[in-house]
Amino acid sequence: MKDLIRSNNTELPSHAPLCQFAVENDMLQLGGVSLRRLAQRVGSTPFYAYERAHIARRVADLRAALPAGVHVHYAMKANPMPAVVQWLAGLVDGIDVASGGELATALDTPMPAERISFAGPGKSDAELARAVAAGVLVNVESGAQLERLALASERLGLTARVAVRVNPDFALRRTGMRMGGGAQPFGVDAALVPALLGRIGQLGLDFHGFHLYAGSQSLSAPALAEAQALSVQLALQLADSAPSPLRTLNIGGGFGVPYFPGDQALGLAPVAEGLQRQLAILDQAAPGARLNLELGRYLVAEAGVYVCKVLERKVSHGQVFLVTDGGLHHHLAASGNFGQLIRKNYPVAIGNRLLGGPREVASVVGPLCTPLDLLADQMEMARAEEGDLVVVFQSGAYGLTASPTAFLGHPLPAEVLV
Repeated sequence: MKDLIRSNNTELPSHAPLCQFAVENDMLQLGGVSLRRLAQRVGSTPFYAYERAHIARRVADLRAALPAGVHVHYAMKANPMPAVVQWLAGLVDGIDVASGGELATALDTPMPAERISFAGPGKSDAELARAVAAGVLVNVESGAQLERLALASERLGLTARVAVRVNPDFALRRTGMRMGGGAQPFGVDAALVPALLGRIGQLGLDFHGFHLYAGSQSLSAPALAEAQALSVQLALQLADSAPSPLRTLNIGGGFGVPYFPGDQALGLAPVAEGLQRQLAILDQAAPGARLNLELGRYLVAEAGVYVCKVLERKVSHGQVFLVTDGGLHHHLAASGNFGQLIRKNYPVAIGNRLLGGPREVASVVGPLCTPLDLLADQMEMARAEEGDLVVVFQSGAYGLTASPTAFLGHPLPAEVLV
């Protein structure tokens, strides 16, 4: 594919090459099945499809690159589809959940409860009680949440397993979304943690460690390595005030994937080198402590596609619009309405005409009565006709469950793991 395309005499950078899926007879293949046949198997469009082989390769490649002492956890909020979570439960070392609903899904997998952790600033009393009863690790995010957790523990006659989510004074640089540093709804400000640790000791809860998450969607290996080093340093400082030795340190994830033109894939080698140094520091200062990486998007985003069908091809003032049966109500992120400051295109293609035939610059829009329902804004792609299949790549994370599915009452798309 060309490095540059021209639209209205303006040069636009192309997306990074996409080679995670096979292509046969100019048609995308997913899990060894052609896109057309998969659509027939699903029975309707739109739908999401996630490739299990790609997820397994991503986990295997990650383990091969990272030091052996690093434990990989899956952040289920990235994609909570039960079949995906079941598949990943056999590949990773733990699962991190952020609601009672996600907790129920995780507990249905083979993952032992002691390898499940529960984060989130707004846990209800019922959710805390369920977590204590299940025996999962609860990441407390405030003093009030700690007191409610202790009350649930007392009522159930069970000792809650607890870690403290820390809001560090630093943030992950060059990140798509900052999750630490300054005023945050997440975690306990670092300066307040020693007092909270003392209270954990007074309450007699089972303290395990810390959870730090400084940011997400970073493609900068140096920035990630810096944040990880600062996280380990801060955790060891705070551990001096802990009621028991440090056993678990979750330093978050933040590994990004390339979505937009100009993005380059994250290089793991510098991250791995930094983690090796942090493991050595941790082993000396807190022998036996478990270092966890919490990854969601990085494990599943590139394994998934969103597929919708062209309902109509129309031209307005010389601009081609492909009107489809899918849109922002199913895939808010691809429309640019999920955290983008300036709208940029996800990789989009005509899945049954990937490389061959005439090409054109077109916009892909959905069926909703809003100009925000835009999946591709003047992108180069194969000339499409009614019935062709539009594919949005990099759609395995923050897709269906991060979208306003009830908007305008259109039916839900299917999800399949192939």
